Amino acid sequence: MVMQQYLLTYTGVVFALYLHHIIRAIEVPLDPNIQNELPQPPTITKQSVKDYIVDPRDNIFIDCEAKGNPIPTFSWTRNGKFFNVAKDPKVSMQRRSGTLVIDFRGGGRPEDYEGEYQCSARNEYGTALSSKILLQVSRSPLWPKEHLDLVEIDEGSPLTLKCNPPPGLPPPVVFWMSSSMEPIHQDKRVSQGQNGDLYFSNVMLQDAQTDYSCNARFHFTHTIQQKNPYTLKIQTKNPHNETSFRNHTDMYSARGVMETTPSFMYPYGTSSNQIVLRGVDLLLECIASGVPAPDIMWHKKGGELPTDKTKLENFNKALRLTNVSEEDSGEYFCLASNKMGSIRHTISVRVKAAPYWLDEPQNLILAPAEDGRLVCRANGNPKPTIQWLVNGEPIESAPPNPSREVAGDTIVFRDTQIGSSAVYQCNASNEHGYLLANAFVSVLDVPPRILAPRNQLIKVIQYNRTRLDCPFFGSPIPTLRWFKNGQGSALDGENYQRHENGSLEINMARKEDQGIYTCVATNILGKAENQVRLEIKDPTRIVRGPEDLIVKRGSLVRLDCRIKHDSTLKLTVTWLKDDTPLYIGNRMKKEDDGLIIYGVAEKDQGDYTCVASTELDKDSAKAFLTVLAVVSAPTNRMTALPKERPERPRDLELTDLAERSVRLTWIPGDDNNSPITDYVVQFEEDKFQPGLWHNHSRYPGSVNSAVLRLSPYVNYQFRVIAVNEVGSSLPSLPSERYHTIGASPEINPTGVQGAGTQKNNMEITWTPLNATQAYGPNLRYIVKWRQRESRESWSNETVRTTRHVVWNTPIYVPYEIKVQAENDFGRAPEPDVIIGYSGEDYPKAPPTDIRLKVINSTAVSLQWSRVYPDTIQGQLKEYRAYFWRESSLLKNLWVSKKRQSVGFVGDRPRGIVSRLFPYSNYKLEMVVVNGRGDGPRSEIKEFTTPEGVPSVPRYFRIRQPNLETITLEWGHPEHPNGIITGYNLRYQAFNGTKTGRTLVENFSPNQTRFTLQRTDPISRYRFFLRARTQVGDGESIVEESPAPLNEAYTKNHVDIATQGWFIGLMCAIALLVLILLIVCFIKRSRGGKYPVREKVEVLDHEDHKVDDPSFDYSDEDNKEPPGSHTSLDGTIKQESDDSLVDYGEGGEGQFNEDGSFIGQYTVKKDKEETEGNESSEATSPVNAIYSLA
Repeated sequence: MVMQQYLLTYTGVVFALYLHHIIRAIEVPLDPNIQNELPQPPTITKQSVKDYIVDPRDNIFIDCEAKGNPIPTFSWTRNGKFFNVAKDPKVSMQRRSGTLVIDFRGGGRPEDYEGEYQCSARNEYGTALSSKILLQVSRSPLWPKEHLDLVEIDEGSPLTLKCNPPPGLPPPVVFWMSSSMEPIHQDKRVSQGQNGDLYFSNVMLQDAQTDYSCNARFHFTHTIQQKNPYTLKIQTKNPHNETSFRNHTDMYSARGVMETTPSFMYPYGTSSNQIVLRGVDLLLECIASGVPAPDIMWHKKGGELPTDKTKLENFNKALRLTNVSEEDSGEYFCLASNKMGSIRHTISVRVKAAPYWLDEPQNLILAPAEDGRLVCRANGNPKPTIQWLVNGEPIESAPPNPSREVAGDTIVFRDTQIGSSAVYQCNASNEHGYLLANAFVSVLDVPPRILAPRNQLIKVIQYNRTRLDCPFFGSPIPTLRWFKNGQGSALDGENYQRHENGSLEINMARKEDQGIYTCVATNILGKAENQVRLEIKDPTRIVRGPEDLIVKRGSLVRLDCRIKHDSTLKLTVTWLKDDTPLYIGNRMKKEDDGLIIYGVAEKDQGDYTCVASTELDKDSAKAFLTVLAVVSAPTNRMTALPKERPERPRDLELTDLAERSVRLTWIPGDDNNSPITDYVVQFEEDKFQPGLWHNHSRYPGSVNSAVLRLSPYVNYQFRVIAVNEVGSSLPSLPSERYHTIGASPEINPTGVQGAGTQKNNMEITWTPLNATQAYGPNLRYIVKWRQRESRESWSNETVRTTRHVVWNTPIYVPYEIKVQAENDFGRAPEPDVIIGYSGEDYPKAPPTDIRLKVINSTAVSLQWSRVYPDTIQGQLKEYRAYFWRESSLLKNLWVSKKRQSVGFVGDRPRGIVSRLFPYSNYKLEMVVVNGRGDGPRSEIKEFTTPEGVPSVPRYFRIRQPNLETITLEWGHPEHPNGIITGYNLRYQAFNGTKTGRTLVENFSPNQTRFTLQRTDPISRYRFFLRARTQVGDGESIVEESPAPLNEAYTKNHVDIATQGWFIGLMCAIALLVLILLIVCFIKRSRGGKYPVREKVEVLDHEDHKVDDPSFDYSDEDNKEPPGSHTSLDGTIKQESDDSLVDYGEGGEGQFNEDGSFIGQYTVKKDKEETEGNESSEATSPVNAIYSLA
């Protein structure tokens, strides 16, 4: 029997865990445009509280609002029966709402409408229910008439005045006053209990000076009702000499009142029980009598009172625990004590619980054929029962649904289909209350949609991290891929990180990352895409910032701020002084590359910060400006002495020696004509870093003594450096050493961490204290650790290093860690607790129940059951799928069997494997990955991808053997992705910008060659070739035929000769040619006679004196004309500038046929010919023309 029970329990646990790992639902974005488009079952959005108390003087509004698509309609039940709103003229429903309005302006009793109401909202996809609303009308009954007798009591006796307020709805607030409306003074002797009664621990004579009336204030009517007052008559043994009683050290003995031990007035006896519901406040009360009035203290057996939720009230007579939970159960006791003794009362507290949610069912949106689950887990005391309803009816009586299976608190849906949408209600109830939750199941098939704005522009600084967002939605959940600049492969690599929500994170943006990124969301219903333009900007840098300056008052100062930034970003330069914005006054001028201050004053001294910022980044640089006062000196004619670094200070002396301070005094050295502005005090200690000097403090140049703050247990040695505007002096000689007294450390190590380096250890490391923090000898560290929430005692170890390894630890459990510094003088304060983890081991179990579903020819969806947390043995990094292509369904096609992987980050039970080859056999296995590595591999799953469209042909060659034919050759696709059924060729002729009609040829799968007969020898052809399978056509490869040899001529003939500018140019050229021809004709016509005498005179005026103006050659036969010489053949050649050689004619004395140039260029012995030539000079028309020139 025991074994059978164990097996049943184990089976239930396994089934529950299996349900826990079923696929998550699709999440609908909050975008109202999308929500308004999708069909949606009703959802209750507003309803009145379960216990609804209303004011009888007002109209009644019972809220019920819902959303859905189509808009829901509403109906009500009252006390479990249909409530016909239309039959009651006082009742109506608000427009587009289910809110009930009960109007009493025309009369009527609100009490007639009390009862239990429930609202239903329905549309064609289901029905949602509100909680059951108990409507009650507020009541404030009158106090019953009663006669109260005079209360006579002895002084010192306890007294209880009963209130007994009338029962109201809600209960009234009770307080005590006199009949004259004066509040009753309360203290630890006189106080009001939680039941409204007034308790006197002991009665004193002055209590009779007033009467006591209980008052009740009602919430809705805001009225106060007063009970008839109580009147006290105090019997006392010594009624006189009141003043002496008050001054007596023992007031009770002076009155003759006997002192008594405490006794409980409420609750009675020594023990009681109290039940409280989880989540409310627990109020425990103990009121005791006694003389003198006792003090109350509270305790919890077996533990301490929780300080964060405990509050003492009513002079410690009441203990309030807020928001109680199961761990607050136990025994509490109050201790009442005075000087006569003490008593205790024990209250046994049991915490019960109305139902509360562990897993409230959530709306479930699925794609067709997907699986899902609704979980309704609640707890309570006693444990609640779970009841499922569908569309407001018990699920047992609902029509059967083969895709639905109810298993206790879970409903499992398998292979859901369109039309399975409904609203499910889960009711969890026990004797203390109930919970009701609606959760709809909606089956949607929605093509992908990109939710981000289109064509976003993202700017980022170079080398910074950035994220490109692409939120998307669809059902089934789409696969999202990113591409850059239209490239054909998805982005991958270390610099890119893709997130589940569609974002692409670029770890370090570089210049080459700039471009247009396209995100494509795809599911079986289609695809959607969006583009994001990424611009990489240069960082803003201050290449030359301000430097520390020491200037004299009244001088001009320039603070540099030279900036390099991206020219496309708007640059803003601001200046700060002492970290606050600088006011640019009349004495300051802000320039592009700096700040100028005219007439520097003492108030200008301080820190100056230049801040250069753009919309994306900023940079800053800081410098300190020191302003020196100008010291007046008698004027003289001596030349200014050169400035140098100051001499080193000397004669260092230590005085006023104390535990934590010492006074250091020194004598300044010569300032070398530049005033000393600062002194830097440095120190060296000989324990941790001997010989290394550290800056201690800085002081103005006007002082030569300073009190130095010191740390305990350091053997100090000091030196001083002087600083002026030229630079720093040499360090002074060291002072004598001063060893401070030790003390316990005041701080603990920082940077405490705990992490495993092996599977069975945890290494605890920290940053040690330095020499001025040790405070004493033998510095060591107390390392404490324990498992978190184990309540075990702390383990500890004292070490002197900066690490400690804890061995034999469980695998990957959290530890609380503390590291405390200690020396011989004591310990540092209690350190903070740091959480570390022991080492990880490889995961022990693989994912199970792996289910594959082919989405398309290149992607499959995966679903798996999450592994148990204790099998991860570390921090879960991801679920990883390894897959490889085993073979192609095409025969004799070699494939690469290289293993590939895809990771699914986080604790998720689903994912998509994409970038697969179609028409192939694949194998897949999964592992769990933690910080240590991969866990064991799951069983191998095999799947086959369906046919897809083929890739482009391997090659596409075009040859043109002649002007009549074009030959095309192509290769089969590299990736057929299925059985090739043929090829499709589309082509068209084009000439320039003109194109012809598109022609189509289809070829068999084995044909890879085609010859085209050209109809136009001038035009070129553009070809589009693609292969096809039964699924469809693949991507086209595009080529163009080569250009014909006469294409250039044809193009010029067609495109240039008909242009206006070309015709004008040809006309201009023709006109110029005509002008040149006319000029040449005129030049050739200069053979006519003209006066040669002028020519000769120009050539040699001194050697030739001519009397006769005709210049007779016959008298000088044997003389050579000046400027001429005899050629080798005996002829005389004239070297005149006007020779025919200059006009392009022969150089050997060639003449025109008419002989018109003979008289000018040839010397003849025949005198007659010479005279004949002279007679033609006056009649030459050419000479007449050139004489005008």
